[in-house]
Amino acid sequence: MQDPIDPFAEFITTLQLLWANAFSFLGDVVQPGWRRNQVVIILVVALISWALHSRSGAILQEWVRAREGWEKWQLRVIVQIKRRLGLMWFCLLVGIVYFVMQSITWPSRSVLIGLAAQLGVVWLSIAFAARLVRNRPMRRIVTWSLWIYGTLYLLNLSDSVATFLDRVALQVGEFRLSVLTLITAIVVIGLLVTLARVASTATASTIRRNEDISPSMQVLAVKGVQLAMYGIAFYMGVKAVGIDLTGLAVLSGAIGVGLGFGLQKVVSNLVSGVIILLDKSIKPGDVISLGETFGWIQTLGARYASVVTRDGKEYLIPNEDLITGQVVNWSHSNDFVRLDIHFGTAYGDDPHVVRKLAIEAAASVERVLSFKAPVCHIVGFGDSSVDYILRFWIKDPTGGLTNIRGNVYLALWDTFKEHKISIPFPQREVKLLDDS
Repeated sequence: MQDPIDPFAEFITTLQLLWANAFSFLGDVVQPGWRRNQVVIILVVALISWALHSRSGAILQEWVRAREGWEKWQLRVIVQIKRRLGLMWFCLLVGIVYFVMQSITWPSRSVLIGLAAQLGVVWLSIAFAARLVRNRPMRRIVTWSLWIYGTLYLLNLSDSVATFLDRVALQVGEFRLSVLTLITAIVVIGLLVTLARVASTATASTIRRNEDISPSMQVLAVKGVQLAMYGIAFYMGVKAVGIDLTGLAVLSGAIGVGLGFGLQKVVSNLVSGVIILLDKSIKPGDVISLGETFGWIQTLGARYASVVTRDGKEYLIPNEDLITGQVVNWSHSNDFVRLDIHFGTAYGDDPHVVRKLAIEAAASVERVLSFKAPVCHIVGFGDSSVDYILRFWIKDPTGGLTNIRGNVYLALWDTFKEHKISIPFPQREVKLLDDS
């Protein structure tokens, strides 16, 4: 039976081997010869590429500023190209030098130059491909992991480094997690999540273009597709690198119980959001009132609903409040809304004439519906006036309620002023007694 290999001793041995190889390479570079000449050529090409990067970047920026009407994705592509102009120049110039030296001298005299060209192309390709990962921390992890792997692969060090990383592991019973497995899992899951994001985005666009599906069901379908895509990507990534999930069953169960108590509100909002989408009581575009908040639903999220008011404020209302609270949905079953305004006239004015003029004034306002004719009724005899209520209907509550009430009040004012109808106000007469 062999003794188990000490990971720390293996790590020290690997470092010593790498240091010896690096020291040997530096020794060869210092001595005159083609190896040193190749290093000098690579450094000169790098300096030229750096100078061209600054100059060509300024030219590209001026050229883009002269263009108009570009889409955002086109500008993002230009920004990414501008950031990597130096590496692009390096790949181009060092590639030209490599092919020229291959033609005019022995192939062995340009090995390092060819290796530098390959590294530059690999790094540049990874930098552009990694832009598909939206999450910035994940994108950096994937980029650096691929850069390191590509460099080690071209230097023929990938197998020895992989063997070393696989030996550095944490083992609890039958569960074993090595550094190599962890790195591979991060890279694979990152790539699969990126593919899942692209697929879910394309599917969501198709669903939103389908007019036969209601807005609430569109939101529910998009959320379901995203959840399924990302869940499958994570599961496939974990299984692809050989991690046995059964070994984590007990630990995940304990963590789940703890999270269940700590995230009761979050889970309640998630469930409430699903209920709202299923029963279609609230959907994007509806006009609602909740307490002092009046506005229309802009988006329905997994945890909250975004309500935008007339003054531009955006309220993020938890889904649980929409389920348990009293919500006025002005456009739930239809868009018809009845509004009431109260006014009073003097006792000397004929009530029949006042009612007729009030109905005509309300009907003259643009947004007031004509097929649901306004009505006016006497509701009481006050101290100073005869009190009326004027009722009318509108079909566009998203256009605002206060403004339509104001327009009807103005129409009443103009009509009453034209027909000599007076709007009384309380008056008090104070008498001073002689004995006082």
